[in-house]
Amino acid sequence: MSAEPDGPEDRLRRFATIWSRAVFPVTSTSLTRPEFEQLLLPLARRLRVALLARAFDAEEGRAVGAALVRAHCTDPEALSRALDCVEAYLVLYCGEDGPQEELRLRSSRLQHAMAAGFAQALRERTLAEQEAIARAALQAQGVVAQALHASEARFRAVFEGAAIGIGIADLDGNVLQVNGALQRMFGGGEGAFRARNVKDWTHAEDAPQVWKLYDELVRGEREHYHVEKAFYRPDGTVLWTNLTVSLLRDADGRPQYQLALMEDTTERRLLNLRLRYEATHDALTGLPNRTLFFERLEKVLAAGEGQRFGLCYLDLDGFKTINDSLGHAAGDRLLVEVADRLQSCATAPGEMVARLGGDEFVALTTGPNARHEVDELAARIMNALLAPVRIEGRELTVRGSIGIVEGAAGERSAAEVLRSADITMYRAKSAGGNRFELADPEADARAITRHGLTTALPAALERGEFFIEYQPLVHLGDGSVRGAEALVRWLHPQHGILGPDRFIPLAEDTGLIVPLGRWVLEQSVRQARDWRERYGDGGPLRINVNLSPCQLTHPGLVQDTVDILERAGVAPQALCLEVTESALIGADDDLLKPLRRLAEMGVDIALDDFGTGYSNLANLRRLPVSVLKLDRSFTQSMQQFPADPVDLKIVEGIVSLAHSLDLAVTVEGVETGAQAEQLRILGCDTAQGWYYARPGPPERLHQLALVDSTG
Repeated sequence: MSAEPDGPEDRLRRFATIWSRAVFPVTSTSLTRPEFEQLLLPLARRLRVALLARAFDAEEGRAVGAALVRAHCTDPEALSRALDCVEAYLVLYCGEDGPQEELRLRSSRLQHAMAAGFAQALRERTLAEQEAIARAALQAQGVVAQALHASEARFRAVFEGAAIGIGIADLDGNVLQVNGALQRMFGGGEGAFRARNVKDWTHAEDAPQVWKLYDELVRGEREHYHVEKAFYRPDGTVLWTNLTVSLLRDADGRPQYQLALMEDTTERRLLNLRLRYEATHDALTGLPNRTLFFERLEKVLAAGEGQRFGLCYLDLDGFKTINDSLGHAAGDRLLVEVADRLQSCATAPGEMVARLGGDEFVALTTGPNARHEVDELAARIMNALLAPVRIEGRELTVRGSIGIVEGAAGERSAAEVLRSADITMYRAKSAGGNRFELADPEADARAITRHGLTTALPAALERGEFFIEYQPLVHLGDGSVRGAEALVRWLHPQHGILGPDRFIPLAEDTGLIVPLGRWVLEQSVRQARDWRERYGDGGPLRINVNLSPCQLTHPGLVQDTVDILERAGVAPQALCLEVTESALIGADDDLLKPLRRLAEMGVDIALDDFGTGYSNLANLRRLPVSVLKLDRSFTQSMQQFPADPVDLKIVEGIVSLAHSLDLAVTVEGVETGAQAEQLRILGCDTAQGWYYARPGPPERLHQLALVDSTG
């Protein structure tokens, strides 16, 4: 076995060799393969330069694509093989050990540029040929008409020398003569044509008017017509042509012959089909994209009376966390796996799956029973997402929220249907996610647009439209209430109570999260003081307040917290600030400094949603946290009996590690007594969830505390 090439030039030549071997068999050229390889070598060098250049220049890729056309690589298979070769080997042989992900992204962009340059050059070449063909066609028609009356010799010269296919038949459709170009297009001799009648050349994709125009021409009712028509070759392959048929009359003006001029457009059509596919399909998953989906949906909605449709709008829960923690490459692999699963769910006639962008997918079903079928489709999708996806050695739980819209065709536009599905999907998310909801016209009418919410937020805080609900933190050992988490809600005057998922991201985007977060902290600390003054030790001992990433970077965080505690007369030990794990992944000392100052004062810092960010556990030593709050995904795995022993070992290991670092462990999302008991056995300290109580007013929390203390 020969050694791998050593230097960059050797690797470049190896790449050119692979490229030439792939493309040469489908290239119409008089060169030998080594000569063809020498032709590709400077093109390979240009690709390497563009790949490694400081700034990306798409013009280099377009120039290489155009050069392929000039080298007679005009077969669509030649372009396909060239792009496949660049995708598989350009970074491998010309990457110079650079950052692979960035190089592969640039390689992908070079491929798109090559395809664009190839298409442009082929189009220009085709236009030039069409112009020449048009001139030749006009010349041929005039010369043939004259030749039939005057000079057979002159006609024969034009007939045989023309680059386009020419055929002459009588008015009954019997083929009389064909030139060499037409024989080469069909791949048969002149004898095979003489045995055929024009009407034998029907094709399944013939437009309805093709043969109507033909009948009008042979009856003398029209002089010519021009159509795009497909023909079957003798070997079964399809020949696509631009066909012009003209009527030839005798000296007295009576119809005598029909003259057909054919331009082979097969290669151009295949290229257009490929470009059309790329324009209407998602490059990552291969699913139809937003453009093709809207075309299909509009066609379905324009169907006749009695037709119905059903649409599922899917958005993955927590996908941003996976992207932020594992990187976009892992996120892309997850999307590909989800796309494969969705495609397996929609295989019946009239069903379609598309990717709209990001982690948003849609599934469409049609037919008179769409109301029942769309529910079954949504159930199949949710069931397909149950199995974890293994990426980079980790098993990721895939969750999704689905909004379902069903109705009769012709009642709404495509944009209205998709908007309703989007609103319904967010309603499923606000209900906890991992579920599907059916569109409700009244709920759609109450839904608030993102713009409306954003503009209403500042005034809502001034008008006092926000309020706080509290969910108890229960000790797993004795069942006592040890504290409560403060959860902010928005009582909108027109649209009712909105959960934080609807407005916290908007507050983050607008910067309103800082005053809103300060208000939540102030109200929660004041409530903790009221509990202590009214009920003494019988009230909750600690209040947990969530901090957003934007609040962490605000310079007034520490001083605001100190001022609020001092004004309320509440000890720092009664406050716990919850920070999501994803917000602290890769945090530098500047970001951690405020949290350290608060921890030194006695404020507890909880690492919320622990286990979703996949941070390095060794980082726990440098984080100023005193509590680990396990994500609800850990409790979900304990709903079945017996629980997965691997999951139990993971939780047991996390609890053991946390306790060895003097960290308390809280678990959220506890919904059953079996989960609570299993978590107690594993050594978790406190828990919260619907098993104990849903978030509610402070009075209900105190009543729960009294029941626990007397029970």
